Amino acid sequence: MSHRPPGGGNQRLLVAALAGVTVLVAAGTWGLVGRRSDSGPMSATPPGTSTAPSGPGSTGSTGSGPADVPPSVARPTAPATVVPGGVATTSPATITDWAYQLQGYADGRLDALTRGRYQLAVVDLTRDGHTGYFTPAEIGALRRSGKRALAYFEIGSIENFRPEYPVIRRDARDLLANEWPDWPGEYFVRYWDPRWWERVVRPRVDQALRAGFDGVYLDTPLAYEEISLDATQGRDRARLGAEMAALIVRISEYAKAKRPGFLIVPQNSPELREQSGYTAAVDGIAMEELFYLATDEPCTQSWCAENLAHTRALRDAGKFVLAVDYAVRADHVRGACRRYRAERFAGTVTVRALDRLTARCG
Repeated sequence: MSHRPPGGGNQRLLVAALAGVTVLVAAGTWGLVGRRSDSGPMSATPPGTSTAPSGPGSTGSTGSGPADVPPSVARPTAPATVVPGGVATTSPATITDWAYQLQGYADGRLDALTRGRYQLAVVDLTRDGHTGYFTPAEIGALRRSGKRALAYFEIGSIENFRPEYPVIRRDARDLLANEWPDWPGEYFVRYWDPRWWERVVRPRVDQALRAGFDGVYLDTPLAYEEISLDATQGRDRARLGAEMAALIVRISEYAKAKRPGFLIVPQNSPELREQSGYTAAVDGIAMEELFYLATDEPCTQSWCAENLAHTRALRDAGKFVLAVDYAVRADHVRGACRRYRAERFAGTVTVRALDRLTARCG
């Protein structure tokens, strides 16, 4: 999911209900950190797992980070202009703040997000990471509150608690490449294989369309950099990058043919803009850890500057930017928000478990 580079920590035991068998899975928390980075959240927590972390930002914490239930969530939503059918008229280019929550929905519902004063919300395609999907009525309520709603799912890897996993493992096991070393239970996939599109990606896009989302939020494009070359059937990184861009282009063409204006937003790997067709295919780019690595570590590595340069280039090409940093220190939260405003990015500062709402940057 929004995920990480080598050595990512913050793993925990997850109880995953898979094919009727409860198994203990060591899995990373949501979030795949940006290109060549490794500390962000990663996979959705399987059903029935407690996700409440300890430390700053958690319930009852005395740290200086964002409150678990910020005042902006409790206040009624400001009036929003909508058109028939409940579609928010807010242009993505004008969005300055957003909410990113992939698990921990109270009672499995989106009520808190719907009440919040965010302009855009990213939620998992599935209610519980496993089998339940949000209904058109639920997504419609979220959108009628004036928000854009994007459906999160991965396109370069799959976790072993996802609904498609047992079938893939049984009937098309060769689609699975190496297990992600830092995230046990998640596997890179041969995303260039037509069966990956037919069995997983296209059905996910169809589900997002049926549920009434405004678009899709596509995680793990960086699989092209992280997959073991031993599993790529002779492909090198250049070809892998081109094939990842081609998959994103295919998603865009397919979804927009069914619903013009449907938003395509990949997460991380902004350098794919150099691949043929990529920039024209996407409406925006989501970027993790441009300024703070999880958690509260200033991003000073060389790849941080590279990511920022590519992100600026996409912004200047007319793409909106959804930036997310993982920080709980009040000065870091304020600092990230200042950077978002200066860069003209929509921004959110949150916790890497992505299991709660945090205060708006705006």
